[in-house]
Amino acid sequence: MTAIAPLGSYADAPPRTARRPSLDVSVLVPAKDEAENLPLFMEQAQAAFSDQAARYEVVVIDDGSSDDTWAVLQELQQQYPFVRAVRHRTQRGIAEALRTGWLHSRGETLVFYPADLQFKPEDIPRLVAPILQGEADMVTGYKQGKYEKAFVSRIYNGLSRRLFRVSVRDLNNVKAYKREIMAALPMRPDWHRYMIVLAANQGYTVTEIPVPLYPRHAGRSKFGLGRIPVGVLDMLAVWFELRFGQKPLLAFGMLGAALFAVGVLTGLVAVGVRVFGGIGYRPLLTLIETCLLLGSVFFATGLLGEQIAQGRAEMRDLRRTLDEVLADRASDDPSHDERADGSSSARRR
Repeated sequence: MTAIAPLGSYADAPPRTARRPSLDVSVLVPAKDEAENLPLFMEQAQAAFSDQAARYEVVVIDDGSSDDTWAVLQELQQQYPFVRAVRHRTQRGIAEALRTGWLHSRGETLVFYPADLQFKPEDIPRLVAPILQGEADMVTGYKQGKYEKAFVSRIYNGLSRRLFRVSVRDLNNVKAYKREIMAALPMRPDWHRYMIVLAANQGYTVTEIPVPLYPRHAGRSKFGLGRIPVGVLDMLAVWFELRFGQKPLLAFGMLGAALFAVGVLTGLVAVGVRVFGGIGYRPLLTLIETCLLLGSVFFATGLLGEQIAQGRAEMRDLRRTLDEVLADRASDDPSHDERADGSSSARRR
């Protein structure tokens, strides 16, 4: 049986992949040097959750902070029973932090929320309401207010809407989603920005609500201009994954076949010029060689990609089967959750 990572443990410890969710909502909060913001965040979260029928927890992932974030989290765990803390020894990025939070969470619905208080915890119940009411599988918030990255955000969202045909105004913002979505998505660095696109491509329903944006309470933004070209390349990578990830031969094979056909046709023209014109034309020979060579390489790359895609499909099936087996084992052991909660409570005391 998969071991349970207690509260306050390092994320490198064996996570709770098989444990059945026992709460309604888990708020996943990646935190990098957010020691000044977390106490107020938890105070506001307690006020927001106190009158809700749904059961909440807040899982904070200390993503290699260099300030007192981890020490502050230890104190907050003592003060607020809904707080859970895990830690990355080094910075791994938001996508990996969300995965770590998912593995250590217990909610049926997950929420990605930043710790900088640009979004207030009071809006979390509105964000998860469509999911809890069965109206959507995923909810994203679109920003209401002024912010420094507005121009870059408009370009990013405009390109994404045109490329992926997903009609939401803000793809990279706070969001809530069913737990099963996280299990179905590939987790690569920075791909959290395209979670909505990937989920919509798999048939999950997506809706959006307005969410007010406030100035940062403390600290400074981690956004830099160097992330813009990275975001563009990630966008192209996601597009290729969705368009050709399952059938790479469609891309490479068709391109290779087209180049090969151009080479053959050019060869026939060269033969005609030589036979009927009595002259040879070296540029045609160079074009023939280039097209035939590149066509063969692209076609072979497509065949190799097909083998890789087959291996990925088999790995997904194996992972799904393993998750089902682990979940069955957890459900067959009624003391599983009690032991985990007991160890967590003992650590708190």
